[in-house]
Amino acid sequence: MVKTWLNLLLAFTRVGLFGYGGGPSMIPLMQREVVDVYGWMNEADFVDTLAMGNALPGPIATKMAWYVGYKVAGIVGALAALLGTIWPSTVLMTIVGLFFLRFKDSRYSKAMLTAVRPVVVGLLAWTTYDIFRPSVKNWHTALIAVVSFALITFLNVHPALVILGAAVLGLIAYR
Repeated sequence: MVKTWLNLLLAFTRVGLFGYGGGPSMIPLMQREVVDVYGWMNEADFVDTLAMGNALPGPIATKMAWYVGYKVAGIVGALAALLGTIWPSTVLMTIVGLFFLRFKDSRYSKAMLTAVRPVVVGLLAWTTYDIFRPSVKNWHTALIAVVSFALITFLNVHPALVILGAAVLGLIAYR
């Protein structure tokens, strides 16, 4: 079991180290570790975990890490996954905080951020592409996706309300 705990810590440390852009950009990295590298979940279970993580308040990466760790190795596994997710950003933000305030307006800092931002967009697009197939299975789930996008984007409906509405719809239509 100790090896599993260490693997959870290592896997989620990689996610925490390379998840530039925050929680949403960590999802594809997490999926790679959880589904492809370690096989702790299949793709459908990961998508369900992502949906649950989006439905609850708070940072998505920490919720998903906790859940995966708990599912794989109980409370200690959850703590290992959570620690792996948060320690890299905590340490790096402390270090960067010491220097970034001094150099944030330098052309080097601006140049790096200019190149990193589109990578985060690419990661999010890849995640959308990757979870599309297991999530949108027919015309009515495609309609739910389109209506959700429209409600959030064009009518400024809060995502939590859209998720809650979809959950109610699911209880009515899919039980």
